[in-house]
Amino acid sequence: MGFAEDRGTYWRGRYKISTGKYGTVTDENRDTVRFRTKREAKRAADAEEVKVRSGGWKDPSAGQIKFGDYASRWYAGQDLAASTMQNYRRHLEEHLLPEFEDRPLASIQRADVDAWDKKERALYAASSVKTWRGTLHLVFEDAIDEELISSNPAAKRRGRGKRAGRSRDRGPEKVVTDPLGILLVAERASLLSGRDDEFVAGITKAYTGMRWGELVGLETEFLRPTALRVEWQLYELDSGQFERCPPKDDSYRTIDLPPWLARLLSGHVARTRPTTCPCHGKAHVFRGQGVSRTGETGAKVVDVARRAGVSTGTVSNVLNRPDAVAEATKARVREAIDALGFTRGGGAVDQAAHWRRNGFATWLFTPAVSGWYPKKAPQEARPVPLLSEPWPGVPARGRGAAGRADSCWMPIAKGLTPHGLRHTHKTRMEELRTPPKLMDERMGHMDGSVQARYTHITRQMRDGLMAGLTAEWERALDARLAMCPTSPVNVLNDLLQERLKVRR
Repeated sequence: MGFAEDRGTYWRGRYKISTGKYGTVTDENRDTVRFRTKREAKRAADAEEVKVRSGGWKDPSAGQIKFGDYASRWYAGQDLAASTMQNYRRHLEEHLLPEFEDRPLASIQRADVDAWDKKERALYAASSVKTWRGTLHLVFEDAIDEELISSNPAAKRRGRGKRAGRSRDRGPEKVVTDPLGILLVAERASLLSGRDDEFVAGITKAYTGMRWGELVGLETEFLRPTALRVEWQLYELDSGQFERCPPKDDSYRTIDLPPWLARLLSGHVARTRPTTCPCHGKAHVFRGQGVSRTGETGAKVVDVARRAGVSTGTVSNVLNRPDAVAEATKARVREAIDALGFTRGGGAVDQAAHWRRNGFATWLFTPAVSGWYPKKAPQEARPVPLLSEPWPGVPARGRGAAGRADSCWMPIAKGLTPHGLRHTHKTRMEELRTPPKLMDERMGHMDGSVQARYTHITRQMRDGLMAGLTAEWERALDARLAMCPTSPVNVLNDLLQERLKVRR
């Protein structure tokens, strides 16, 4: 049993931890408790030894491990998806270790975490801070399981703090758009990139609800005549590499395609003839653009062709074999060359294997929806400079582009993001009165309720949704025809001409 030890002016309690190892009764701050009498010291020591024998005793020194040391050990012990590991590392290195690295685990109190939370919210979005605090909470929970600490200082107590009618952590509502907005944004993105790829990809994302990684990772072998199969996604790591991994939450699924979208995708594949990427050895439906389009790169052959209303082959002939081209055509091409400031090689771009999320959103999608290039040091935000002909305007590129421009785009759906197209698809399905079971299947969501188990998807449900999406697409084409019967984007121009014939 425990015993009391005379220290001259006080008594201290001592108890056996293991063979040859004894502990001293301490308070919550690990300071030795000074007892006035031998009897009190002996009673406290006995109580501690009972805890040791029953397995309920915790070593007071355990919580003195520094947060940084424990966090490193904790991270090394995780075995999760590469994307999750990357996020945890970023949370720790950029936001948690700078504040808590040298603090012993047991010394970190709720007030310390709350003070850090308040400081972070002054610099970052509340939703981001909430995510980082969640990681901190997880680290402390595992420390509790290892009996290093007794409580979690990152846990939030319910019913405390400022009262508000809505959560302070609630972010702004996602911006969505309508079918015409989808078409116009996709057309602009294609004009900015100088390819048809972005038009096809934008329409596909908006009419399937695919996640960004699923769209980038869509392999040609998973295209079907009437559907596409989501089997993989490509997740972009901080290193710039792409991780080929299962879709989020293992949401493998088959997405039905309206006939017109199936034709659009099959035509795109036939036209681009995808080859295997060097990183995974897989042929993907969509490929990257290459260097970022900042609005300052040189004009390309396709820009000249659009301006002059001819094919890229004709522009090439004017540059290399002018005698093979009619004088009137040569004049139009040379006028376009002068207007755009085109120089040989100025618009050459090596095709990348895959889109970069940030580059796509910054230099293609955001300018398409807002009409403005975003602020990116050292440049300030600025409108996309356009040559107004052919409609809806060809982006002017290269040095002095703003001086040659004669128009700019108006916003379509300012604030819309690539992920907002996924929200848009869900919203369109709601408006079409699509059954929830079919919506969940299409979006890759899981409804674990009892009611969901008793609902089943029928062929009529699928056909009804395809008919509704087709009707919306046709109305969007009609509205676009009313604006202008042609488009500088080849694939859209073909669609408009087909639609015009049907209407006649």
